[in-house]
Amino acid sequence: MPNHLAHEVSPYLLQHAENPVDWYPWGPEALAQARAENKPIFLSIGYSACHWCHVMERESFEDPDTAAILNKHFVCIKVDREQRPDLDSIYMQATAALTGSGGWPMSVFLTPELRPFYAGTYFPPVQRYDMPAFRDVLLSLARMWTDDPAQLTQAAADVTGRLQDVPAIGRAGNPSETTLETATAALVESYDWEFGGWGRAPKFPQPMAIEFLLRRAVSNSPSSHDALKAATHALRSMARGGMYDVIGGGFSRYSTDDHWRVPHFEKMLYDNAQLALTYLHAGLIDADPFYERIVIETLDFTLLQLAHPDGGFYSSLDADSEGEEGRYYVWSKDEILAILADQSMPEVFLAAYGVSQGGNWDGKNVLQRALDDASLAARFKIDKTTVAEQLTAGHRKLLAARERRTPPATDDKIITAWNALMLQAFSGASRYLSDPRKRSEYLAIAERDADFLLSALRPSGQLRRIWRNGAASREVFLEDFAALILGLLDLYQADFNNRWFQAARALADEMIERFSDPAGGFFDTPSDAEALLIRPKDLQDNATPSGNALATEALLRLSAFSDNGRYRDMAEVALRLVMENAPRYPTAFARWLAASDFAVAGGQQVSIVFREQAQALPLIEILDSAYRPNLVIAASAFPPADQAPTLLKDRSLQGNKATAYVCRNFVCHLPITTPAELTAELESKRPS
Repeated sequence: MPNHLAHEVSPYLLQHAENPVDWYPWGPEALAQARAENKPIFLSIGYSACHWCHVMERESFEDPDTAAILNKHFVCIKVDREQRPDLDSIYMQATAALTGSGGWPMSVFLTPELRPFYAGTYFPPVQRYDMPAFRDVLLSLARMWTDDPAQLTQAAADVTGRLQDVPAIGRAGNPSETTLETATAALVESYDWEFGGWGRAPKFPQPMAIEFLLRRAVSNSPSSHDALKAATHALRSMARGGMYDVIGGGFSRYSTDDHWRVPHFEKMLYDNAQLALTYLHAGLIDADPFYERIVIETLDFTLLQLAHPDGGFYSSLDADSEGEEGRYYVWSKDEILAILADQSMPEVFLAAYGVSQGGNWDGKNVLQRALDDASLAARFKIDKTTVAEQLTAGHRKLLAARERRTPPATDDKIITAWNALMLQAFSGASRYLSDPRKRSEYLAIAERDADFLLSALRPSGQLRRIWRNGAASREVFLEDFAALILGLLDLYQADFNNRWFQAARALADEMIERFSDPAGGFFDTPSDAEALLIRPKDLQDNATPSGNALATEALLRLSAFSDNGRYRDMAEVALRLVMENAPRYPTAFARWLAASDFAVAGGQQVSIVFREQAQALPLIEILDSAYRPNLVIAASAFPPADQAPTLLKDRSLQGNKATAYVCRNFVCHLPITTPAELTAELESKRPS
């Protein structure tokens, strides 16, 4: 019989609906039962694409004997961390406090008052990996709850006290050019110049850190050269394959080794959104077609594998298929030779990816470039054009063969914040790619995504976090508001439809009302959310940007469009919360550093008015021809609508021509009507 998860929205919870464990979703029913029966709560937090979550389910949650212990002694609650990041944040802090580390699946034991007293991550069914057997843990805690509850409640009180007694965040003043240079130096000095990226395995892609370095690369600062060198080295290292899917496009979550060769094969929407945008920006600086190719392949993968037919994008693809991690993506040498049997030079493909009989992972081959086109041309005495043709044909044939395999499962819930990150990627691609057909295609996709988010995810005008099969969740979080504001502002600068700007401004005002903290910054949960153990306020970036960092960046950008001093003031107060730690730990605060870069630069503003938008295209093309991360653009037919950005107020046409005004802090220079004049003004270093 199904347990209490059978009617949930989350695919992760639905995966557990047939477990013999009597799972409840987080909610009043489960919490009331724990209090009424005075039972401890077993809180299991994971997500659909989590490999070890599936392993623990197969080993323990599908096991009747283990389920009987859980059902007898505990109230069991299953949580999707992607649906409830507030619970994940609180109890991840508790897990780290109790064990020194964290991860998923997260296994936390709580008193009926929701106070954690014991925690871990994955527990095996028998003692192994220097970890106790899960059933032994359960029976031991059950005995202690009966025989010595005071010890557990004291442990819970100690951990809860540590969570509630959060040390004050240092207030080191406003960000400055010195702050940014210090952070850049720290990133460059800690960079792995051998393999690319930061740290040792498991290696994560760090798109926010790379994005910050790209900002510094165009800042004309002393560190510009080193910043660009590290950023482009990281992007090229990851795109060789392994973590990047050279056959079907898109990036896996992280690499299990230092070489970016063997990924953890799950593919997340948020990784691909952030990385696509970062490669796009790098291509504006480096001008190598390689970057555009990665952008297009990544976005096309998203459209093929993660797009909902009505708009919006699904959350992730699983790491496993047919019960094996990575099975969908890896190859034997014999398989490849059979697929390429009619190709004139299959040995070129084998050499390009170092394909061997023994493979490079569990007897199979994860495809990662071993030789570049020039080396292959020299080895096989052919030209580079022939090399490219051979590899392209091989990719196409392997993709067709792979599509006949059983694909990984899709987590088909649509998350507002993650979709907003992808909205930024498609909006940016619609402005910056060289192919006009792709620009047009991606703009239509971005507009459809925004429309979906503002309708399906905003029923009755109330933004929600999750949508699936026509149903929206009750919850919403700071990151959903803040990311959507930024996505809408990026889309506005791609098509100049005033609807997107008006929606962004309305969301910002609601965000301030429901999430702002009088002490500075924002809480992660709204003021009308359920009361939890603490009201979380997470300042560090993780795999996705901190909601606080996104909110700060959103207010800075809105202030540049609207000259709203309140937006700017709130952003500057928030920035001061992290200025002590951000330059010291830049990978943990990289999105904050991007916002700081905008704040320090002051932002450059351009407004354009025109009779017909076609008149303005030569001016807009100049603005979109280079990476200008601190530029905001407002454009409108003349006269601008009343609800248009303040930046357009009182702008007039010169000689009935499309006219641009270049401003800084709403102090503007003389009107401009030609691309040459606009280029000169943008490159001018004179103060406003």
